[in-house]
Amino acid sequence: MTATSIFVNLPTSDLDRSKAFYEGLGFTINPMFTDENAACVVLDENIYFMVLTREYLGTFTDKQIIDPKTHAQTSIAFTRDSRDEVDAVLAKGLAAGGSEPREAQDHGFMYSRDLEDPDGNILGFLYMEPTAAEQGPDAYLAEQGAGQATA
Repeated sequence: MTATSIFVNLPTSDLDRSKAFYEGLGFTINPMFTDENAACVVLDENIYFMVLTREYLGTFTDKQIIDPKTHAQTSIAFTRDSRDEVDAVLAKGLAAGGSEPREAQDHGFMYSRDLEDPDGNILGFLYMEPTAAEQGPDAYLAEQGAGQATA
């Protein structure tokens, strides 16, 4: 069976700016699927963003294309291997023209930060403690409480 690939279509009002932003995050552009209407951003061997001009995205649906600066359609989250990696990717994104719409969220078992691309599309980056990822946040927090009681 072939692995499933994910293609997320994102609207942009400035394709060149979007390509530069995503390259600034360390992703690559696949030139075979990039033209004046769209850019194929390669995040992983099976995960892609198709950054499409608003007009071109409109050819895929009869629904109104929202403005991600004023309306949230979706928030896409990506895991990182540490809190430092979350902070590092945010630094790259901010340097590449993105913005951070809210403060970092620290829930003890999970640390996350949001990054908006220049069009306002929301990308989340998070680190979750391995125990919480494997057993759930309640088990992690209970383990932390037990560890603190014996200290």
